[in-house]
Amino acid sequence: MKRSRHQKIIDIIEKYHVETQEELAGHLKEAGYNVTQATISRDIRELKLSKIPTGDGRQKYVVLKQDDGHLGDKYIRVLRDGFVSMDMAQNILVVKTVSGMAMAVAAAIDALKLPEVVGCIAGDDTIMIAVPDVEATRALMDRIHTMIER
Repeated sequence: MKRSRHQKIIDIIEKYHVETQEELAGHLKEAGYNVTQATISRDIRELKLSKIPTGDGRQKYVVLKQDDGHLGDKYIRVLRDGFVSMDMAQNILVVKTVSGMAMAVAAAIDALKLPEVVGCIAGDDTIMIAVPDVEATRALMDRIHTMIER
């Protein structure tokens, strides 16, 4: 039951912008899971969910996925060191990097296996990241901001 509930929580936060434990409880109840606030709190800790800003002054729960710890940290460090700025053009995320770092940053983004990333193309200081849709592009921007601000 716990494994099933955990998977349902992940499905819910990937589909909806869930800002509070109460909202999560409501979605779980609609899905047939009657849980207490204490259970939800414990599930959030066990799943290592984080809150990220949504860009409209609100926050939402997300699962920050990484490869094994030390490799994920190295990729994030490359991202952090090379990152200059980013902007979205519909479902394309354009990331500006330090000159000569685009290939390394794109390789780091690919290695992190972020669920929103379809693929990357890198030049000298610019990366174009294909993303399935506008909502996923915004989520990816939030995820990247969270990683570089840690």
